[in-house]
Amino acid sequence: MYKILAINPGSTSTKIALFEDETPVFTESIKHPVEELSKFESTWEQYPFRARTIKEVLERRSVDLKTLSAVVGRGGPFKPLESGTYFVNEKMKEDVKEGRVQADHISNIGCLLAADIAEPLGIPAFIVDPVSVDEFDDLARISGHPEIPRKSLAHALNIKMVAKKYAKQIGEKYENLNLVVAHLGGGISITAHRKGRMVDVNNANDEGPFSPQRCGTLPITGLAKLCYSGKYTEKEMMQQLIKRGGLTALAGTDDMEEIKRRIDSGDEKAELYARAMAYQIAKEIGAYSAVLAGKVDAILITGGVAHNNWFIDWIKERVDWIAPIFVFPGEDEMEALALGALRVLRGEEQPKEYK
Repeated sequence: MYKILAINPGSTSTKIALFEDETPVFTESIKHPVEELSKFESTWEQYPFRARTIKEVLERRSVDLKTLSAVVGRGGPFKPLESGTYFVNEKMKEDVKEGRVQADHISNIGCLLAADIAEPLGIPAFIVDPVSVDEFDDLARISGHPEIPRKSLAHALNIKMVAKKYAKQIGEKYENLNLVVAHLGGGISITAHRKGRMVDVNNANDEGPFSPQRCGTLPITGLAKLCYSGKYTEKEMMQQLIKRGGLTALAGTDDMEEIKRRIDSGDEKAELYARAMAYQIAKEIGAYSAVLAGKVDAILITGGVAHNNWFIDWIKERVDWIAPIFVFPGEDEMEALALGALRVLRGEEQPKEYK
């Protein structure tokens, strides 16, 4: 039996979970007050604070660290990487510390938090399917301007786990399937998987459907005019696009349950906005089916929004002619981290080296 500690730093919380093989022993989410986090200028500066908090929880739960087989952390928007489980090495840690990453995101320090516990114990520290998983076809990288190439940044950890879980359920190998996987959360990633490779995806910060918090693809000339209007600073503009866009801007909330309550009470605007989001998601699923030349074995829908059956039905009615649809509500990133480490520990998968 392998004991695996999984660590997932989020914007306002740190999740930790202990697994014995595939079985979770406990999961705990540590909430961090905004006023506490506001003391730090960058995510890198949060590392000692988060490490200390994790150790306090492990002590409180009387976890015997000497029984651990491995520690696995969330991987962030590093440089482009193939999908898989990576050893946390000095090069990875240096890139995070020196800011040699694609974005300053709290998930970058997941590797540091894992190594902080694993290295003194002489056990491996891993990351699994970081945000920057890049298996693009060359065609997918081209945009309409050479200075703005398309980038592969996605909810790869949950997306890859769901694809492999579906394959296992039907007794097939992920590497033999063509899939469209839609991750519906605060941001939305629609992905095309050809024979085990995620060959295209909309960067949830830049394009694709609008989501509960993000604008998605916008009319480009209107966006350019708004950026130069003097109404917003660059920082404020980025907040409007990534944190305060989508349903938040249109309906004043990113809560799908609240949207449903409004719809049930006769709010026609709330229904219009929700249907528009479902419409855009369905269009994107159709587009990524075209990436696979229409040869789609299944459409998989996952993420927190997938808990809302009424909303998923609106998507299904537009795309169920393409391929069978299967829904995997939620996003169990802790399980995905633990399973990635477990596959390596069992020798089912070879670990990769970050270079």
